[in-house]
Amino acid sequence: MRVLCAVAVAVLLSAPAYAQMPNINLMPEVKTKTQEEKDQDAVNQRAYKDSLSKIPDAKGSSDPWGVVRSDAPKAAAHPAKPKTKTGSSTPPASSAQRSQ
Repeated sequence: MRVLCAVAVAVLLSAPAYAQMPNINLMPEVKTKTQEEKDQDAVNQRAYKDSLSKIPDAKGSSDPWGVVRSDAPKAAAHPAKPKTKTGSSTPPASSAQRSQ
């Protein structure tokens, strides 16, 4: 009786796990294209490339805020000064000035 209960428990526990397994054929039959399908693909590719060549090139900038701005963006008025280790932008004093 215990063996029958153990088998029943094993079946009941494995049934949900088995239901989650996808039914995938890992070795599908290889389907090759016929000559007609290859010709149709070539025609489709040619039509696609022709349709791409009919798309006009973009003219000018597509800047929606271009009419709002008065002129082109300005460069920085003052170049940034490199900071020293202390964090100040002034050059350090020379040793001759310190001794006086």
